[in-house]
Parts: sequence; C-alpha cells; structure tokens
Amino acid sequence: MHKPAFLFVCLGNICRSPLAEAAFRAAAEAAGVDAIADSAGTGDWHVGSRPDRRSIAVAAKHGIDIAGQRARQVARADFERFDHILALDPQNLADLRRIAPAGGGRARLRLLLDVVPGWEGQGVDDPYYGGPDGFDRTWDEVRTAADMLVRALVEHC
Repeated sequence: MHKPAFLFVCLGNICRSPLAEAAFRAAAEAAGVDAIADSAGTGDWHVGSRPDRRSIAVAAKHGIDIAGQRARQVARADFERFDHILALDPQNLADLRRIAPAGGGRARLRLLLDVVPGWEGQGVDDPYYGGPDGFDRTWDEVRTAADMLVRALVEHC
C-alpha cells in the first residue's frame, strides 16, 4: 500500500517548515496514520543547518525533538517523490510553481493553510525576525493544519 508523502516548504527550512513537518509527524503518529513527511526550503542559504534555536525550543515545549533535522533545498525530484507539497506562504508557492518540472510532476502544490476552513489563501507568518511568541503562533498554525491533513487522511482511508 502506498504511504501518502508530504513535503512542507518555506524559504530557508529552519523555522516554519521544520515545525510543520514535526506537527504533521506528531498528529499522524497520534492518529495511527502511516505517512511520509519531510521539509525543505526554496532558498539554499541554510542547507545543512539545524532548525532555528527558537523552532527547536517551541517543538520541545510540545514534546518533539527536531534538533536532528537539517535544512535542505527543494529538488526537482521532490515533485515526483511527494504526493503533496505544501508551501507555508504564497511567495513560496509561486517559487515552487516556477521551479516545478514541465508537467508539474505528481505532487499536488498548495498552501498549507488552505486545508484549514476559513484560512484559505493565507500564509504562515515568518517568525524569524521576531521573538519567541511568533514561534508559538507559528506552532499553533502549523499544528492546526497538520491536524486537518491527518483528519482528511483518516476519513479517506
């Protein structure tokens, strides 16, 4: 049986997308859903770096260790490897559409928050230049979306 595969994408893959990946993994595990999750950035500035210390801290606050994650850049192969590529904001969605291979690949591209009724079209705010409270808000948003993604998987299985 095919495991559904999700890729969460932000700009540098050190703040929002590692948290989205972690939130999805936690929600899937809690629901007993077997799925693949990864994260990446559209930019290459942080390739190989650990998540931002504030992302590590907010994940730890929720019992999740993301310190072992390493940033990577989206690759063309990702468009075939994943069923769903979820951008964390409209600019990253536009960038993903621009770099997608001709024909788009098999992945369905969309905004992460499009899965939350009433939040369609919105991006997860980038907390990088703010304080820890921005990371808490990011966690709340990505966890809400992760719960909706997992709920949809449970309903369709």
